[in-house]
Amino acid sequence: MTLAEFNEAPHEQALAQLRACADVERWAVAVTEGRPYGSVAEALEAARTGANPWTDEEIDAALARHPRIGERAHGPGADASMSRREQSGLDPDAQVQERLRAGNVAYEERFGHVFLIRAAGRSADQILAALDERLTHTPETERRIAAEQLREIAVLRLEAILEGTS
Repeated sequence: MTLAEFNEAPHEQALAQLRACADVERWAVAVTEGRPYGSVAEALEAARTGANPWTDEEIDAALARHPRIGERAHGPGADASMSRREQSGLDPDAQVQERLRAGNVAYEERFGHVFLIRAAGRSADQILAALDERLTHTPETERRIAAEQLREIAVLRLEAILEGTS
């Protein structure tokens, strides 16, 4: 989908594209209703602005749609497809997978939700280092970081959609 197609898409189709980026209804509606956008950069700025801040309930809704890091998303949906592509650079090595599995368990026990990080452009070592560091955070600090990561992922996904690379 190009920017022009997004601008012209029926309301429900545009909402569906945005929900695949982040399942936050208020945000998806705001970005949809901001159309038409004159450039991809303008659309991405609207997405960033609309996502800052998200409420705790919105963060929980968006987190619920994300698979654990290191686990492949299943299903035919656009968000599952994007997640598989974003995590495609992770090392399938058994030792890395075990470290991710153990880290995910520890993180979920500590914070009550999945560990979320923008995987695109990061190596497995970078992700594991971030996971180890984030396990030392307070719940308040980690909530803020998880929200930042959600925003980054949503904007990157929207950019891929609007540039036709999703």
